[in-house]
Amino acid sequence: MNIRIFKKQPAGPAIDKALRAEILHTQSQLQLARNHFEYVSDPLLVDCYIYEMNAAQLKYQFLLKRAKNQEQRI
Repeated sequence: MNIRIFKKQPAGPAIDKALRAEILHTQSQLQLARNHFEYVSDPLLVDCYIYEMNAAQLKYQFLLKRAKNQEQRI
């Protein structure tokens, strides 16, 4: 009788800890900009928070693409 022992595989592909932290930080920045946008009425601040949301969204997309590429290499 042969008994095989299998190593438990991680639940999902490993992403670099620093990259994961940066993604979470960017999500927080995006949410913060959205929250600020909801509560301002001054046109200059509205423009400011729209800019911040767009910048955070682009950074978030970039980081997700980077994470996806990292997962494919594993």
